[in-house]
Amino acid sequence: MSLLARLQNSRNGLGIAFMLPAAVLLILFLTYPLGLGVWLGFTDAKIGRAGVFVGLENYEFLYSDPVTRQALFNTLFYTIVASIFKFLLGLWLALLLNKAMPLKTFMRAVVLLPWIVPTALSAIAFWWLYDAQFSVFSWFLMKIGVIDHYIDFLGDPWNARFATIAANVWRGIPFVAISLLAGLQTISPSLYEAAAIDGATPWQRFRFVTLPLLTPIIAVVMTFSVLFTFTDFQLIYVLTRGGPLNATHLMATLSFQRAIPGGAMGEGAALATAMVPFLLGAILFSYFGLQRRAWQQGSDR
Repeated sequence: MSLLARLQNSRNGLGIAFMLPAAVLLILFLTYPLGLGVWLGFTDAKIGRAGVFVGLENYEFLYSDPVTRQALFNTLFYTIVASIFKFLLGLWLALLLNKAMPLKTFMRAVVLLPWIVPTALSAIAFWWLYDAQFSVFSWFLMKIGVIDHYIDFLGDPWNARFATIAANVWRGIPFVAISLLAGLQTISPSLYEAAAIDGATPWQRFRFVTLPLLTPIIAVVMTFSVLFTFTDFQLIYVLTRGGPLNATHLMATLSFQRAIPGGAMGEGAALATAMVPFLLGAILFSYFGLQRRAWQQGSDR
């Protein structure tokens, strides 16, 4: 029997053959760049120069670098605040879209628009909305008498932080809402009917029926949301370039700035590699949360 014939008759061999193209792509575009980045983090490589092995020198410098510490604070603050708002607003929107309402299908499609619009275009639109002289937000607030002068959204450090968070929340809500809506669709209406017969209030039905059954979906969705937010680059780089005074620099944008415009490839790679433990922490938190939920439900997997 030829090799091709044996492959066709082998379930494992056929599965490996189908997975091979995807594995090659993952190795070329994920594994190799990640390995190269880790290696560059231990060198003093510059653009145009390979560099030599310097051990932990780059990481020691980053540990004592105030700009890096500020970027870490910005990244954690940005991720935590944006993720909380995306979850709360996304869950509220999912519950709303799950109800019987006119044009429900059309509304679900409209909700996806902020997610499918290219990030760079969204950032440019928000850059115009936040403009110090022509901001629509400032104009509206002045018209209704809330403020008496235009707000410098992107020129003040804390204003810029909250402005970028608002833009990220606007982009991220659809992903959370549609994902949670899919989870809500899997909950049997009979459970709500039984709870209503037992005299449960709407809040009790949500607390003891919806939320527990939605927990696994929430864990997965919020893990992806945290990963997307923590590694956000396009929105920040187009909107503020990390300014003012490095107030909106995230670890991703600072890594790019140090490595490409700054030419310090080793330092930029070390900064990017330093993000990995935080990302792994988010993934493990979600994984063990799912495992705990499975144990509570009596699953042996």
